[in-house]
This record gives sequence, C-alpha cells and structure tokens, in this order.
Amino acid sequence: MPVALRNGPFTTAEARAAGIARGKLRGAGYRRLGSGLYRWVGLKESPQLMLSAVARRLPAGAAFSGRTAAWLHGLDVVPCDPIEVTIPEPFGSGRRSGASVRRAALAREEIVRRRGLPTSSALRTVIDLGGRDPLTEGVVAADLFLHAALVTIAELRAYVAGHSGAKGVARLRRVVDLAEPEAESAMETRLRMLLVLARLPRPEVQVSIHDDQGRFLGRPDLFYPRQRLAIEYDGGNHRDRLVDDNRRQNGLVGAGLRLLRFTAADVYATPDAVAMQVRDGLGARHAGTVGRIPGG
Repeated sequence: MPVALRNGPFTTAEARAAGIARGKLRGAGYRRLGSGLYRWVGLKESPQLMLSAVARRLPAGAAFSGRTAAWLHGLDVVPCDPIEVTIPEPFGSGRRSGASVRRAALAREEIVRRRGLPTSSALRTVIDLGGRDPLTEGVVAADLFLHAALVTIAELRAYVAGHSGAKGVARLRRVVDLAEPEAESAMETRLRMLLVLARLPRPEVQVSIHDDQGRFLGRPDLFYPRQRLAIEYDGGNHRDRLVDDNRRQNGLVGAGLRLLRFTAADVYATPDAVAMQVRDGLGARHAGTVGRIPGG
C-alpha cells in the first residue's frame, strides 16, 4: 500500500499514479466511498474521512452547511445523517457525492475552513438552521452556537433586522427571541422548549442559587424564581455525577426550593406528563394544549 494513499480518500487517478491498477481497487485492501473515490481498508472510517471524501467532489463556492457545519465548528451534533452541503445555484440541487444538497449562493465571508474543510460560517449556519423547521431544533442550534461564543445575540438580531423579507426570517426571528446563551446542552434546550410550547411561563436558565450566608448551592438548568421551582435535566452522565448531583439537590431543597428532574425519555416519550408536572409545580393553571416537541 503506497504511503501516499494511507491517510485519506483518494481518486482512481491518484491510485493509478501511485502504481495501483483500477482492478486492484476492487480487492479486500480498499473500500469504495463513492464514484471514483476509495480509501485504504486500514484507515478507520470516521465523519472526518467521509466529509473529506465528499469535499473532493464539491465545486468552487460550495461548503458544508447545516448540522454538518455545526459539527465542523466543534459542536456536539451528528454530522453525517445526512451530510449537508450548500452549492452555488448554477450547479443544481439534489444529491451529490452522497450528500444532501441545498442550492444557494454563499458570499466569500460566509465560507470558512474548519477541520481543513470548506464550511459555512457560524453566523450563516445558525441562520440556515434557525430558518427551517422544526422550531425547537432551530433554538437548539442557536443555543449551542451562542453558548460556545461562536455567534452573538447582537449578530443574530442585526441579521434579522436587516433581512426582513428573506426566506425563513420570520422563523429565525422567533428562534432568536427564544434563544438562551446560558443553556449548556441540547437536551436542556429541548426541555425548555417543551415548556414554552406548552404555553407555560418561560423559565430562567442556569441561575446561580446561594443560601442566606451567600454560599453557592447550585445552578439548576431551569428556574422559576417566584415559585422557587428548580428543574434539572439528567443526561447520560448523571450516574457518574450522582454524588455531586445529590449533594447539590440536598442544598437546593434545604434552601426551600422544590426540584423536578427529567430525562431524555421523559422529554421524548411523555412530554404531556412533563408539562403537567411543571404546571402543577408552579401552582397555577395555564391555558394551552400540551404537544410534543416538533421533530423532537
């Protein structure tokens, strides 16, 4: 196996130049990635490898976009289901090199290189994700980018104000209004949006709680200060943090707070029950039909 072909995807022409006949590429030592693209079987498949292969077929002015771009910017999202690219209009739409294609022009400043690949800028990525369905996932994307300080609320508001007639801007405006830079995880945002879409009062996010002596007790994910109701999302690492979580919970309860805890199963499978428990915890009746998170 030529050393030059071991580190990434290669074309049939590059294989031929390295002394590998086309017929040999069908053997056990190689894997086909797409039309005319291969990799050495010893190279572990990964999102970076798949995106590098797709990038070999992208025209000038194209870039990875959507959730794929969010991953390239370093956010914890799934990048290849599907791989998303934006291609200039003259090159058409449909599917290209195993990617889901959006046809649109990207300005020069809207294309940056992340992990060595052409990527829509952070601002453009939030604009694209925030302007499409579902609303909840647009807010998730905005929260992630804002929390990572890759964009600012001011930048998003300026874009909305300057593009009042653009496609998807009405939805993006709502996303920006609902975004919370302090949110620390996608599931925390989905839990918050579940409550908002159930027409419950909008909770505060990541509020630091102190006792009467000023000692820090904890920072619940969501908080209703007037009702002294704290809400926590328990993620997959909750078991690893059980001692610290229990200690924090005891401190919050000891300070007179009520605490509700929810998991992904609660958010996805029983959103009605989640909203009902929070409504009961608030101690008031609020109008509105409880519904599942759009696309959640």
